[in-house]
Amino acid sequence: MKATFGAGCFWHVEDLLSKTKGVKSTQVGYTGGQLPNPTYEEVCTDKTGHAEAVEVEYDPNEISYEELLDVFWNNHNPTTLNRQGPDVGIQYRSAIFYHDEDQKEIAEKSKQSLETSGRFENPVVTEIVPAPTFYRAEEYHQKYFKKQGFS
Repeated sequence: MKATFGAGCFWHVEDLLSKTKGVKSTQVGYTGGQLPNPTYEEVCTDKTGHAEAVEVEYDPNEISYEELLDVFWNNHNPTTLNRQGPDVGIQYRSAIFYHDEDQKEIAEKSKQSLETSGRFENPVVTEIVPAPTFYRAEEYHQKYFKKQGFS
């Protein structure tokens, strides 16, 4: 099965998800924008509308979509609009790109549960939208932390 998340710089998100039990593969890329086949440089202009995202292939017999959402929620700040840490711009937005109606329903329930939990003082701004075309990022971005010896 496939899941796609935007949670800031895709390097950290990809590294984290790639180490999650039940995740079979990950790739980083761009999704949710207007320009076909964008480059990193174009996405960084904040004018293409794309999010840096991670596409995950996972085995639902080993990890559920709900569990993937827990990893997503617990590893970024879903209350900051178009920002994660020092990274600012629409490409760093918090987003769940769902692949079917089941994922949409599960994501919306999960977000609602988080919002009512009292965990965050500010509202959760994570968007939950249909997964558009995913454009794989340049090869030097794939498994970046591992290539740099950080992982």
